[in-house]
Amino acid sequence: MTGATAGIGRAVAIRLAENGTEVVVHGRDARRGAELVSAIADRGGRTRFVAADLANADDVERLAADAGEVDILVNNAGVYEFTSTPDTTAHSVDRHLAINTRAPFQLVAALAPGMAKRGHGAIVNISSTAATSVASVGAAYGASKAAVETLTRYWATEFGGAGVRVNGVASGPVRTPGTAPLLAAHADAMDQVTARGRIGDPEEIAEVVLFLVEECSSYVNGTVVAVHGGERSLLPG
Repeated sequence: MTGATAGIGRAVAIRLAENGTEVVVHGRDARRGAELVSAIADRGGRTRFVAADLANADDVERLAADAGEVDILVNNAGVYEFTSTPDTTAHSVDRHLAINTRAPFQLVAALAPGMAKRGHGAIVNISSTAATSVASVGAAYGASKAAVETLTRYWATEFGGAGVRVNGVASGPVRTPGTAPLLAAHADAMDQVTARGRIGDPEEIAEVVLFLVEECSSYVNGTVVAVHGGERSLLPG
């Protein structure tokens, strides 16, 4: 799974390993990768780390080759910049699309055919409520995630008949080291955007991912599951 060394990805990797899955974890930082491998081993899990820069198409191809045959693919890695359109550079747009959209496309193209040949597999793409709930900033991020949700439905159709299920998880605000500065700056407002009255935890997203890769969800395909605590309007009335 991609983007496994922090936040939602780390929680998902640990949860899958706890469930008995041998996990190939990806990240850019070898130190954090080694720490995650050790943490999973301490829990009795099996894992190995592969470093790659998902902004580099050749590196993504190498990641797929190093991962080898897999039965589960979780596309979690992502970059986000919540800036206005005039303040978003072309480089930033390209980076969002490369990491958030192109890298999952390449990994599915490389790994899903093997799953189809073996007659089984599960792919989960981690999206965001930003794909459908628009704001005055973050257009590049939202567009890159909306593309992933569209691809999820295409891939579910393309590979579903061969036993490969493809689903997505649209996460609402989640408390991670990466989101901490944003959440701290808007703490009161963020706790009011969900009907649960609080921000989510990475482990809550991980439980949904686990459900989607397990046989108990065998008839779930081409679906994006919203995990956001229940969105609500802040407008009066």
